[in-house]
Amino acid sequence: MSSRLIGVGVGPGDPELVTVKGVNALRDADVVVVPVMDTGERGRAEATVLHYVGAEKIVRVVFALNERTDRGRREAAWDAAGERVAELLKAHSAVAFATIGDPNVYSTFTYLAHTVGELVPGTVIETVPGITAMQDLAARSGAVLTEGTEPLTLVPVTAGSAVLRDALGGPGTVVAYKFGRQAQAVVEALRETGRLHDAVWGSALGLPEESIQAADALDGGPLPYLSTLIAPAPRDGGRGGKL
Repeated sequence: MSSRLIGVGVGPGDPELVTVKGVNALRDADVVVVPVMDTGERGRAEATVLHYVGAEKIVRVVFALNERTDRGRREAAWDAAGERVAELLKAHSAVAFATIGDPNVYSTFTYLAHTVGELVPGTVIETVPGITAMQDLAARSGAVLTEGTEPLTLVPVTAGSAVLRDALGGPGTVVAYKFGRQAQAVVEALRETGRLHDAVWGSALGLPEESIQAADALDGGPLPYLSTLIAPAPRDGGRGGKL
């Protein structure tokens, strides 16, 4: 039988937000791989997984998660990680990979699955969806993501603030990920497009250091890298106005 590689979304940090299916996948797997930075500290995925499986079942695999400029170094880390997981798949029938959020939304799992598919042909790739940061922030802040016919645009600000500014000029809700290092540019884009007043940002959701604030309280100073912003669609306040 072919080995299985299962990408399991474990949510944005709160261990209570892992789905029942996700917990079962973690417990049923022979080993659970968690990504760590090359500096070695425990990441959110590992901390969450430890609520459900023992440390002896966890394999820490280094990814250059904090590398944004050196493509060669980043891809070398992906190759090494893929080779390590390929070794595990040759020895085990089911390997789970825990990723924060959802494995199909800006996840390291995408690159891993691509590499493993080439190294171990025939590997069955599966994913278990997870709660995303935008869903958690909406729940904790009371921000409504979409109503009626409104579109929803998700933008990684690592692509630059111009992409965010373009999205904010549209009619729907805009969610920005990974904008902590460009907080000043994000605030300016919100102000220029008239979307600052209702916007909300959050970081470390569900963790002791959680912070959720109105975007107009931001002073442009640096924020945690994994910060999330929701700029709700302009609404007239009427019920069902966008149907």
